[in-house]
Amino acid sequence: MFSAEQSCWFVRKVICWRAAASIAWAVLLLPPITAVFVILSRFSLLHPIQTISECLFLLTSASAIFSLILLCGVILMVGFLNLEYYTVIPTIACSKIALLGQLLHPRQFLSSLAHCIMGIIVAWCCAITIGGRYETLAYPLPQSDGSDSSPQMCLNEYHLILLLAGAFVGFSHSLLGVIHNMNYVSFHTVQQYKYLRFKGSLPLVVKCSATQALYSVRNYMVVYFFLGYIPKAWICKTLNLHLNSSAHPLDSIAGLLDLSLLYHLWISASFLLFTWHITLLLFRIFVTEVYSFPVQSTFTEDAHQCLPKVLTDKQPMILKFLALQDLALLSQHSPSRRCEVFSLSQPGGHPHNWNAISKECLSLLADLTQRLVAYHDTVATNGRAKSLSTGSERKTSSETSVTSGTEDLMSPRPSILLKTPASVFARSVVGGPQSPLTAPFTPDLDSPFASPALRRLTAPVEQCSPWFGTVQSPHIMRRGPKLWSTSTDSQVNGSPLSSPASVPSPKQEPSKPSLLAQFLQNRKEQLPEASSQALFADSQAHIWALEGLSYLVQASFSEDQFGVVQTTLPTILSCMLVLQEAVDRHFKLPHASSKPVRSTGSMGDSTYKTLRFALRATLKTAIYRITTTFGDHLNAVQMSAEHRKRLQQFLEYKE
Repeated sequence: MFSAEQSCWFVRKVICWRAAASIAWAVLLLPPITAVFVILSRFSLLHPIQTISECLFLLTSASAIFSLILLCGVILMVGFLNLEYYTVIPTIACSKIALLGQLLHPRQFLSSLAHCIMGIIVAWCCAITIGGRYETLAYPLPQSDGSDSSPQMCLNEYHLILLLAGAFVGFSHSLLGVIHNMNYVSFHTVQQYKYLRFKGSLPLVVKCSATQALYSVRNYMVVYFFLGYIPKAWICKTLNLHLNSSAHPLDSIAGLLDLSLLYHLWISASFLLFTWHITLLLFRIFVTEVYSFPVQSTFTEDAHQCLPKVLTDKQPMILKFLALQDLALLSQHSPSRRCEVFSLSQPGGHPHNWNAISKECLSLLADLTQRLVAYHDTVATNGRAKSLSTGSERKTSSETSVTSGTEDLMSPRPSILLKTPASVFARSVVGGPQSPLTAPFTPDLDSPFASPALRRLTAPVEQCSPWFGTVQSPHIMRRGPKLWSTSTDSQVNGSPLSSPASVPSPKQEPSKPSLLAQFLQNRKEQLPEASSQALFADSQAHIWALEGLSYLVQASFSEDQFGVVQTTLPTILSCMLVLQEAVDRHFKLPHASSKPVRSTGSMGDSTYKTLRFALRATLKTAIYRITTTFGDHLNAVQMSAEHRKRLQQFLEYKE
């Protein structure tokens, strides 16, 4: 195993430099963006020439240069937060209570606080740039009696409302980043130059910034109308300022209908969000740039940087994803690097490169198959407890083949697997080693909201019970009481029913849960669509593994001189066929086949919502790629009868 310093070499040598390059470009783009903001905030149709001359004078003033320096510091902080919070596997909340937990996390609290402070700094720079009534926080009010005493200092509410708007926009941007997974970094299917990607995404950034700024200003004006007196009173008391009684307060209907104020609030919020979104866009473009790993190295000290070794690393995940992306690209477009994959080690003559690459790819696919089988088993019950009788333990042939195939694939391999985010499976049921995972729609027995009937149904059967040791028909079990029904104890436990005449019992009304318990239970219910998305959250890695394996197997038909691929061809085909059956079973669920609508009004990348559809298409294409290349030669490959029957469907183009 390699040391921690060797495993983090990619972050130090590649990721940090790419993040620094994205921040540098964002800082270089800041002066022209600021110039456009100055023109839009001061432009006048009646005096265009005067407006342009004033803008040029303002851009060369000392206050503008100082504001530009502060904005550069904000860009540096935004870039650092992007580097700190980015992820290649989105965190998907499977329930409303899970999303609330993400929003209230201490780490998210620090991020929101930092965005509020940065929003205030940007808003202050905007106030200095716009000038006029927004320039200062306080202004002197001369005495009405004409005396020479020092004038009173009054609060400039226009300046205050702009600063608070910056804090509100920064806070809402931080919350929307969690809701829309704006820290998720996706990889484009079509490789493009950085300039072309930036140019193509620029209109979307402008649209998202203007739209989000409009909604943020609307929400801010509502909040300021009801709670604006609180910061005004606090500022006046802290700084010993007075309120000008002759001016209209802005936390009133007359004050909020000022169109000039609304325009300046919107243009300032758009400028703030546009600079942050540009920084985020540049970070995504630079970080996801293709990186070419050497297949094998001449020097042993560089062995940890080679593709077969990098693929087995768990952390950082960006390293694993870029390695799988490089594997998919070299398998398609690089014959010379494919020869290195098929080569034998000297001395010894062992295919170490191919063994390491194929082993890791098969391990990823087997892990996904195992997760799909566990998910289907828990969702298929749909809130019903599994029967403990021998008759209900029988499985269909397809379920048995999927489970056994997964176990066979997983047994000889190490546990270097991509794990599903924790939001997919909430917790494990405490019990024996065969206890199922508590996946979505599986009742939580430890929950205070679980009914007594559920606990009795899932309890072990006692030997004195008449149900012990009997084989029950599944039709009888379907007539059993539902989980959340109010069945009696005697029907569940199997004891004889007591006569109402012999044992008089007072009529007990069922206790009604409290409003808080009902509220928490409704928020705890998991969303089917979100649980399916979370199950395939890391499927981009599986897509590249399928593409890399299938293209390498296809190229081995003519390029593999030593036949190293043929030894693992039965395992590869069996793994793909088992995964194909598990994916088909998953898409038969009602919530899995519905395609979500992509949202275009946010900078959050929603490509993870359709990863399961891309995986299904890639898997079928990969199997067809192999069957088309080898044809009838696959009849000589050893595999089970069921897998051969399934493979024949692909050979006859009937799948």
